[in-house]
Amino acid sequence: MSTSTLVPQRESAAGAIPFDSYARLPEEECLSRIAAAKAKLGKRVVILGHHYQQDHVFQFADFSGDSLKLSRNAAQSEAEYIVFLGVHFMAEVADILSRPEQISILPDLSAGCSMADMATLPKVNRCWRELAEVLNPDEEVTPVTYINSAADLKAFCGEHGGIVCTSSNAGRILDWSFARRGKVLFFPDQHLGRNTGYRMGIPLERMVLWDPDQPMGGLTAEQIKQAKIILWKGFCSVHQMFTPQQITAWRAKHPNGKVISHPESSFEVCQLSDYVGSTEYIIKTVADSAPGTEWLVGTELNLVNRLANQFKAEGKTVQFMATTVCMCSTMARIDPQHLCWVMENLAAGHVVNRITVPEREAELARVALQRMLDAS
Repeated sequence: MSTSTLVPQRESAAGAIPFDSYARLPEEECLSRIAAAKAKLGKRVVILGHHYQQDHVFQFADFSGDSLKLSRNAAQSEAEYIVFLGVHFMAEVADILSRPEQISILPDLSAGCSMADMATLPKVNRCWRELAEVLNPDEEVTPVTYINSAADLKAFCGEHGGIVCTSSNAGRILDWSFARRGKVLFFPDQHLGRNTGYRMGIPLERMVLWDPDQPMGGLTAEQIKQAKIILWKGFCSVHQMFTPQQITAWRAKHPNGKVISHPESSFEVCQLSDYVGSTEYIIKTVADSAPGTEWLVGTELNLVNRLANQFKAEGKTVQFMATTVCMCSTMARIDPQHLCWVMENLAAGHVVNRITVPEREAELARVALQRMLDAS
C-alpha cells in the first residue's frame, strides 16, 4: 500500500458514529438507511461504483465504470464528498484527480488489491538500482505502471519519465513509451504487459519476467540487455483462475459461442479467446452482440452475473469462465454496513475513512496520469 494517509479511520474524528454499531445491522435496514442518507446529502456526495462491486452496494452508484473513468466523473461533479465503491488505489486516484476541496472516501480500508500490493515502492526502487548495474535506466527504460497500483508507484513513474496505463489504452501507452526509450519496465501485472506487447508484435522471448524476490530479478545481464519489455512478476488472483482447459471444455458444448477475456488473464487464455479487452470493452461487446449469442467471459464474477441478468431478455447466455466461484475478495469488502456507516456519518457532518495522498506524491502521480491522458 502506498504512503497515502488514511484519515480518519474507524476510530475516526471526534463525534463520529463508531462502526461497531453498524457491524450487525440487517442488510435491508442498511439499504433503506443508505438511501435516506444519500437523499439528505443530495449533490454534496457522489458515489462511484466499480464494475466488480456487489449489486447490493452497486445499486447506489451515481456513476459506474472502471477506476479512471469514475475518478474523472467525480472530479467534474459538484460533490464535496467522493465515496468510492472500489479498492484503495481507486480512492487514491480519485483524490489525486479531484479538486482540492473534494474529499475521497473508501468505506472499508481493508479493500485493497492483491495485484497492486505485489509491486511496492521499495521493491521498484531496488529494481531500478539493479537495472543500473547493467544499463542506464533513466535513458534506456520507461517505467509504465498499470493504474491498478499504489499512488507512490504512479509518482515514481512521474519522476522517472514514465507513465500510467489502463487495460484499454495499454497499446497506445507502450507506443508512447518506446518512442522515447528502447525498453519498458511494466508493473505490476505481467499478463497485461505480455498480452499487449505480443499484440504489438513483440516476441515472447523479448519480454522477460522480473522476480522482485530474486537478485537482479532472477535475470542475467544478457537477458536484460536483450529485453524489450521487463515484466513485473505480478498478477490478478481472480484472472489467474481462468485456464485454457475451461475454454476448450466450453467450446465443445457451445460450438457457436464466443469467448471474451480481460487482458489480465494469462497469455494462453487470451490466445484462445475470440475477443480480449477491458471491462468497458467486454460490456460493450456483449451488449452489441446479436440476440441469442452465447458468451464465455473471463473476468470478475459480479460483472459477469450482472451481464447475464441484463441480457437474459435478449436470449443471450453469459457464463463465467471458471468452474468454481471466484470473485474479487477485496472488492467484496465494500458491504452495505460500511456504506451505511460512511453515509450516515457524512449526513451528520463527520468524515470517516478519508484517503489523502501526500501533495508531493500526488503532484508526481498527476504528471504520469496526465502523460497518459495526453498520449491516449
